[in-house]
Amino acid sequence: MSDSALYAQALPAGPIDPDAPLTLLGGLTPATFMRDVWHRKPLLIRQAVPGIVPPVSREALFSLADRDDVESRMVSYFRNRWKLDNGPFAEENLPSRKTRQWSLLVQGVNLHNTAAAELMSQFRFIPDARLDDVMISYATDGGGVGPHFDSYDVFLLQVSGRRRWRISSQTKLDLVPNLPLKILSQFTAEEEWVLEPGDMLYLPPQYAHDGVAEGECMTASIGFRAPAFRELAGHFLAWLSETVEDNEDLSGRYADAGEGATIHPAQLPANLTRAVAERLTAMRWTPGMVSEFLGTHLSEPKPGVEFAEVAELTARKYEKLAQTHGVVLAPASIALYDKTHFFINGEAYEPPAALAKWLRRLADNRCLTPEEVTACAPLPDLLETFHDWTMEGWLQLLPDAV
Repeated sequence: MSDSALYAQALPAGPIDPDAPLTLLGGLTPATFMRDVWHRKPLLIRQAVPGIVPPVSREALFSLADRDDVESRMVSYFRNRWKLDNGPFAEENLPSRKTRQWSLLVQGVNLHNTAAAELMSQFRFIPDARLDDVMISYATDGGGVGPHFDSYDVFLLQVSGRRRWRISSQTKLDLVPNLPLKILSQFTAEEEWVLEPGDMLYLPPQYAHDGVAEGECMTASIGFRAPAFRELAGHFLAWLSETVEDNEDLSGRYADAGEGATIHPAQLPANLTRAVAERLTAMRWTPGMVSEFLGTHLSEPKPGVEFAEVAELTARKYEKLAQTHGVVLAPASIALYDKTHFFINGEAYEPPAALAKWLRRLADNRCLTPEEVTACAPLPDLLETFHDWTMEGWLQLLPDAV
């Protein structure tokens, strides 16, 4: 692989000033938005992104939908019947663009497209641990996915064409049975708008909505992760049993010396139930352990993500390139940190304080400039670690524009 193939395409946006008004939020500051709007009520923002250019063209979106490593779906409503198909889709197998009432939805466009990644970075006033992805939907006239609700917060940004949105705060959220889609059995709109390119609608979780294309259009959905506590608990207990190998509460094996003979061999032994219950009740974990689990779990890349590994690049050559060009996290890389750990793509590290400072800056800014790499280069193992991450495809080199 040539050196140029290692270069990232653009300098990511760093942290966003929480007290600076944003056009993206209709002039609200991120602090005000998070306090008064987030998770509370809808917000319509006209011209949130003035002069918006679609992150991907229609043709590029169709090409993504034809890839095995990209999640895509097609929703159609032909002859009064909803239909859901899962990709990949060859373009010749998609309906004609002149055919009404069908939509193509492509997940994780930000993982494959620089402009979509830059778009998602504009929402980093919300923690990365909550950011999910940019889904882009293409629809022909009348296309949509029916009235529904999401279990997570979402920003719906119109990137081309027009879409009519109807929303409702209704609490009755029963679904039509026996459909391939989760469509509300009853939907009564309370507010309605037509969004033009650059307009954006924010919706909190559980808010019923229905979007219908008026002519051809594309809409970007910036979605957020909202993992269920039950799901997290299951993952945490699995992590606990695998990671905390020296946990005394789980050491040893069950023994039943003195157990009497039974005339009910199929009956679960009461002593076994009691012994396991006692061990589980005695288990203890600290907030630090929970934080380590969350950092590891939430930095795990999405299923199907593949990083472009680098075949040949010596450590000495890499050190020179990194200090000349700077480094940037690959679009699919997820980097988080807490008070004691640095997490990247499901791996946890406990760096010394001097190194932690730079790794946190890398995570917050998603890059280190040449000057920053040079400043921290003398730290033991730093450039060696960066070299390893680059070989894995987790890290890239910044272009000369930095």
